[in-house]
Amino acid sequence: MLPYKALGSLTADGRLLFGTRCARMFAYGMISVILVLYLQELGYASRWGLIISAALVGDIAVSLWITTTADRVGRKKMLILGALLMAGAGLVFATTDNFLLLIVAATIGVISPSDKEVGPFLSIEQSALSQTVPAAERTAIFAWYNLAGSVAAALGALAAGFAWQQLLRAGLVGADVYRPLVYAYAGIGLLLAVAFLGLSPAAEAPVAAVAPKSPAWLGLYRSRSIVLRLSALFALDAFGGGFILQSIVVAWFHERFDADPEVLGTIFFTANLLAAGSALVAARLADRFGLINTMVFTHLPSNVLLILVPIMPNLESAVAVLLIRFSISQMDVPTRQSYTMAVVHPDERSAAAGITTVARSVGAALSPLLAARCLAVPALVGVPFFVAGGVKILYDLWLYREFVSHRPQDGTR
Repeated sequence: MLPYKALGSLTADGRLLFGTRCARMFAYGMISVILVLYLQELGYASRWGLIISAALVGDIAVSLWITTTADRVGRKKMLILGALLMAGAGLVFATTDNFLLLIVAATIGVISPSDKEVGPFLSIEQSALSQTVPAAERTAIFAWYNLAGSVAAALGALAAGFAWQQLLRAGLVGADVYRPLVYAYAGIGLLLAVAFLGLSPAAEAPVAAVAPKSPAWLGLYRSRSIVLRLSALFALDAFGGGFILQSIVVAWFHERFDADPEVLGTIFFTANLLAAGSALVAARLADRFGLINTMVFTHLPSNVLLILVPIMPNLESAVAVLLIRFSISQMDVPTRQSYTMAVVHPDERSAAAGITTVARSVGAALSPLLAARCLAVPALVGVPFFVAGGVKILYDLWLYREFVSHRPQDGTR
């Protein structure tokens, strides 16, 4: 089946979730371009890594609680709560420069230091989408879901770069250049809370067809073992990825090549568009070669390219390598999501997606702090790229060894 045909199977709830994904990723793409620079202007040039790490650590507890209770308490309620936490964090960041308040807001709220998902949204939305489409179409639906998010994040990055330049031309200086974009982030959080009110009961978790033989642990019982194994691997991958969050890479390009706002916005607009297109290719490859093979053999070369970025002699060559890397780096995302949904029981999907997502947050929590220290030392500015690429290559090889022979129960490859 061609990937675009799978969109015909989307219900009204599915279309709503595609819309909320786009709005949220636009906000993440926008804030990621300016977050580190905004914190630096607030006076935290040497401590912004602590705030970003706090955001990732806080995401662990908040997301774990929300996603592991969503199937029992209600997915709709938990999505609305997540949206309100996103709006609250954005409002605090926009209205104060108090370090303690910023740490608290980053920890209990939802603030994204990258153009990737944070918070409970992705796990719950994946679960709702999985139960509304046939198993054979799930990877294609996730491919479109990720494509929509990547395009939205690209537009958010482009909008941030453009607005940043216009605010500079209007005479704003310091943190005031970035603050309107932080207010916009909070506003999008409020819009999401309103949008989630439109979800129907069909988006809620199904009642378990067979009673579990053992007590649930964080919403898991039959799928506990495989989810824990996947979580350990995803945490390793995220630890590497935490060194090259988009906000960190933006800061690196700004420091290394003195790239201006419009250039940075355009770079990451293009990068996210390339990542978006790769999602559909991933769906076709997965149909032919299987989910694990697609995850590993597209991810490996992208990590080699990542290691090459900091050794490029000028902005043009560094951008070229980065863009080539983006054109294949995200092919593992829809396949990873689909594989996780395929190997767990339907009434455990929110919990499984939540735990594996939280594992990624755990893995990524320390990395920004280490990356910040590297960027502060001229001789170490390339280290985050080297560490990220090396760790991610280790993840690819380990994942292949552990799961290449493990087939999902629903018949997908």
